Amino acid sequence: MTNPIRVLLADDQALIRAGFRVLIDSAPDMEVVGEASNGREAVALARSARADVVLMDIRMPELDGIEATRLIIEDEDLAGVRVLILTTFEIDENVLRALRAGASGFLSKSVQRSDLLDAVRVVAAGEALLSPKATQSLIARFLDTPEPMSLPSPDQLSGLTARERETLALVAAGLSNDDIAERLYVSPLTAKTHVNRAMTKLGVRDRAQLVVIAYQSGLVRPGDSPPQR
Repeated sequence: MTNPIRVLLADDQALIRAGFRVLIDSAPDMEVVGEASNGREAVALARSARADVVLMDIRMPELDGIEATRLIIEDEDLAGVRVLILTTFEIDENVLRALRAGASGFLSKSVQRSDLLDAVRVVAAGEALLSPKATQSLIARFLDTPEPMSLPSPDQLSGLTARERETLALVAAGLSNDDIAERLYVSPLTAKTHVNRAMTKLGVRDRAQLVVIAYQSGLVRPGDSPPQR
C-alpha cells in the first residue's frame, strides 16, 4: 500500500486549520502531520513532521508564508517538500512572490473540497498547480514587480532543444503533462521527460519556476496562445 501524503497545515486561524484537517483526514491517501500558526513553526514542522506538502497561508505573524516558503525551499534537507499557497485573492501580488520563492502553486481558500484534495495530490506528485487563466493574469499583472527571480544565463536558454523550448511554452500556458503530451503527439512519460530536462538545464526545481522564467525571459508573453502543432 502506498504511504499517505503527509500534509502540514500553516495558517494563523485555528478554525481554518480545523476545517482543512477534517477534510484532509477524510481522504484515505493523505494525513495531517502537523499544524503551524506562524511561518517559523511551519519551517520547523516541515522538517520534524517529515511533511510532503505544506498548505501555506501567506499572511501569518512572526514570519509570513512567503519567507517561510523560501526557507523551506532553500533547505537541502527539505528537498522533497512542496508548498501550496492558500490565498483569499487568487490574483495577488504576494502570490507571484511566493512562486518566485519556490511555491508549487496556489489555491483560493474558497476552493471546493474535492478540488483541494486533488490539488494536494497534484503538488505531491511534483506538478505545479497553475491554471492557464490564473497563470496568465498573474504574470501579466506582476511581471515587472520588484524582487525578480534570477534568470538563467543566455547559454542555459540556448541549451534547450527546440522541443524543450516548445514544452516550456506549454508549461507556461498552464498545461499539464497529459495536455502537453496530447498537444505534441507524444506519450505523457515523454512529455514529463522534456519538462524535467528543461528544469535541469535551467537550474530550477519546480514547474512554477519554469513559468516565471518563460515569461521573464520573453520566451512567452502575456496573452500568447499556447503553441499549436
